[in-house]
Amino acid sequence: MRCVIARFPFDLTKGGVLDSMKGVTPEAITGESVTIGRRRYPVKQVGEVVTRQDRRDFSSGEVTRAMTRLGFTCHAAPGAEPAPAPSVSPVENASALLGGTTPQDV
Repeated sequence: MRCVIARFPFDLTKGGVLDSMKGVTPEAITGESVTIGRRRYPVKQVGEVVTRQDRRDFSSGEVTRAMTRLGFTCHAAPGAEPAPAPSVSPVENASALLGGTTPQDV
């Protein structure tokens, strides 16, 4: 599969990624991660090993998209939860700030 990481094109295959990561010890996971084989690796570590580029040159999103397209399971950052939905819409909030009432006040 052809993908672009840090503005450079790469032809990646699932087998090639598995071979590249063979024997590599996973670092501590603090952000997004990807499962390769039986191990979970930080996305930035995988990107660095596979592309041989400095991890500051690419984003974790670029590597996550590539690994997902290759069929690997990617995981969100630990403790990352979606933001709760606001209880009041922005229009209702503005109305309340201007002295109006919200449905909760009624």
